[in-house]
Amino acid sequence: MSADSPLLSIENLHVEVEEKEILKGVNLVINAGETHALMGRNGSGKSTLSYTLMGHPKYKVTGGCMKYKGQDITEMPTDERARLGLTLAFQYPVAIPGVSVSNFLRASVKAVRGQDIPVKEFRKELKEVMDRLGVPKQFLSRYVNDGFSGGEKKRLEIMQLALLKPQMAILDETDSGLDIDALKTVSEGVNSLVSKDSAILLITHYQRILNYVKPDHVHVFHEGKIVLSGGPELSTKLEEHGYDWVTQELASTTA
Repeated sequence: MSADSPLLSIENLHVEVEEKEILKGVNLVINAGETHALMGRNGSGKSTLSYTLMGHPKYKVTGGCMKYKGQDITEMPTDERARLGLTLAFQYPVAIPGVSVSNFLRASVKAVRGQDIPVKEFRKELKEVMDRLGVPKQFLSRYVNDGFSGGEKKRLEIMQLALLKPQMAILDETDSGLDIDALKTVSEGVNSLVSKDSAILLITHYQRILNYVKPDHVHVFHEGKIVLSGGPELSTKLEEHGYDWVTQELASTTA
């Protein structure tokens, strides 16, 4: 990737699920060092974009392309995308009974880094992350997401991201189901992922998480594509006027 090329670029992306077109021409450019918020109603296609970026086999690309660090990843397997530094935090993380959080996190780090990490080094990294997120030690011996609250699931997602250190983190509805204290803690973890070499795509319905995670760019998703883009003030306008305002804006521009 050259110094002036984007970290992620999506060009006229069309995607269908079970022969139904969901994404209808998505265009998006994200540079290193940027935080982008993607907002929109339920069913507008936001989560479909996140799964498509990670290469979920259920989502079929029928047109356009996705480039990450200058490479076309449109047909690339999910594990290769992950090793390149692309990571998705799910809206609804699944439970894995019988697998401890500690073992899960270490296996995740090994898989992405492509090599085992010494126990002492891993424990040091893990302790730093847990201290930063306020996660108690006993959390490590619990089974992954088994009986977890919404806040605990999201803390685990952020812990995993902090250890994997992805260059491109896609966060799908990270604020879903969080109370205000959990939201603040998770937001601090999200902010800690930002650096001059990495970027974040934060997918959300609501403006409230953007009180803590300050985006450089805000995009509005509507009927399978991005229809409005702007700065942080765009999320405030959506909070004030709702998504009906977007429909009205689109109608006025096409009239």
